[in-house]
Amino acid sequence: MASFRDVLRYYRKYSTTSVLSIAAASLFEILDLIAPYAIGQILNLLSGQPVDAIWQGVMVVMADATGQELTRQFELAVLVGVMFVFGVLRAPIQPWIGDWFHWDIALRSRRDQTQRAIAKILTLPLEFYDENNPGRIAGRVARGLANHTWTYPEIAGQFIPKMCRVLGIVAVMALLEWEIAVIFGCSFVLILVYSFRVLGKLVDKEETLDRHQENTESRTSELVTNIKTVKAFATEARELKRQSDRLNREFKKVNFRIHVGYVKLGTLRKTLIELCTFAILVVSLQATVQGTISLGHFVTIMTLTSLAYGELQPICNLAETFARRYASMVRFHEFMDHPNGKDAQALLEPHATSLSYQFAGRVEFRALSFGYEPQRLVLKNLNLVIEPCETVALVGRSGSGKSTLIKLLLRYFEPTSGGIYIDGHAIHNLDITGYRQRLAVVHQEVDVFNGTLLENLTYGCPAATAAEVDRACAIARVHEFVHLLPQGFQTVVGERGVRLSGGQRQRLGIARALLVSPDVLIFDEATSSLDYESERGIQRAMTEIQGTRTTIIIAHRLSTVREADKIVVLDQGAIIEVGNHRQLLAQQGLYYRLHALQDEKDPELSRC
Repeated sequence: MASFRDVLRYYRKYSTTSVLSIAAASLFEILDLIAPYAIGQILNLLSGQPVDAIWQGVMVVMADATGQELTRQFELAVLVGVMFVFGVLRAPIQPWIGDWFHWDIALRSRRDQTQRAIAKILTLPLEFYDENNPGRIAGRVARGLANHTWTYPEIAGQFIPKMCRVLGIVAVMALLEWEIAVIFGCSFVLILVYSFRVLGKLVDKEETLDRHQENTESRTSELVTNIKTVKAFATEARELKRQSDRLNREFKKVNFRIHVGYVKLGTLRKTLIELCTFAILVVSLQATVQGTISLGHFVTIMTLTSLAYGELQPICNLAETFARRYASMVRFHEFMDHPNGKDAQALLEPHATSLSYQFAGRVEFRALSFGYEPQRLVLKNLNLVIEPCETVALVGRSGSGKSTLIKLLLRYFEPTSGGIYIDGHAIHNLDITGYRQRLAVVHQEVDVFNGTLLENLTYGCPAATAAEVDRACAIARVHEFVHLLPQGFQTVVGERGVRLSGGQRQRLGIARALLVSPDVLIFDEATSSLDYESERGIQRAMTEIQGTRTTIIIAHRLSTVREADKIVVLDQGAIIEVGNHRQLLAQQGLYYRLHALQDEKDPELSRC
């Protein structure tokens, strides 16, 4: 569970600069008190009353040092000179010592923490993304970073220096009239403590609101991602109502619970401030009339009182702003504290280097068992050997464990028991980055970035030459559609490849996989969502690859796997049949029944 300490650690890289800049800003706030104090002394001089002893000593020293006679004009000149030095001359210095460093630290921290957040996104385990969609993750990160960035200059540049200024005011008041200083100090602390206690309760409500907003943003992201489905089922009105209901619930919570709480707090605080100011006025005025304090001291006390209580309002406003942002900052740190995946080390350690491997491609599954939940196994004591350059197809009913087997091979998850070996090496002992670089996978939905076709092709191998790209595109039959694109390889394919058809995206995925020259190539339902013409094109591309490297094909359409060297039939997490297409048909087992069912369902498959 993240806490306030995590919020502070966000800026710890710049802690020395932070302490010095806050100290400088606080000092400037205290130096501001010289002006009202000097004005009080000037009033005493003008009204014929003596200045304070400390100022009298300063005047004597100044007169001796300059050889001037200690007259009222000289004393006035010294006081005006002090105000000039600490007012006018200080003005061009303060922004660079205060504002510059406060924002510099905030912006540098945002850069550093954004890099950390991106690294976290890249290293979180896959199961995290099964539970959280992109909108939820992006919203949490964006709000957390933005609120950290805006909060630091306010807290470091205003809140802390203003608190120091109030302490300075109490100290000056104590020198002038300690009883009034006690009255002011006690009232200030009581108002501040009460405000913070109320804000603590409001923070809890803000955290609940932040979770509601995260859910709303998550659903909005899903609507954008699935907009074609929404329109296809004509559910726009229903989705709008659902989101409107969410927004109305958020509005009621913000307006009638949280915002009302802030307004009530502000109302009571303002009333107490005015009462305390009036009380100090009465006490100070009575003391002045009785001659206990001078006119200059009276003016100074009232000026300082107005300044101090005037600071209380912005201090509390800053605290309220912090309270509104605190929940999102804490939830950002909760995200950052989520355990990394097992492949995080190579990315998070800047000096770590990945090992380079070259495999013949012999893959062996030994007594392999796995379950996403320990008590419910998806794969059960599975044994299988795939020889180098062999093409093996995994088939079976949905939920039989085919895709899970590939996830284990790619080390997205660790087996519950048993192991996976490549060329006799247990894959869990290999450097994960170096190992994955020797594998390539073409998924059912090929991920395409919003860049050019060439950038997507060379994503896994940016240093690929034009000849290598041309050869991979020829095998994957990308050339069949490149000339149809407006700028050829330089055509921007759009978000998620929207300017490409399903078959074109699949061919792009195959060419991209071939460019990394993998030792093991995996097709995970690569043709299941394609029409027959596109499927035949992908099948021809797969046939050209056959025999050049170890190839594993997962398919529901059995026409895709007829030419495989070996077909492995899975059912309920276990291997029940192994053989080629003709052998399995002759056995008349599950493969035969699946094949017959597909032929009956779609006669076109029998002619493929």
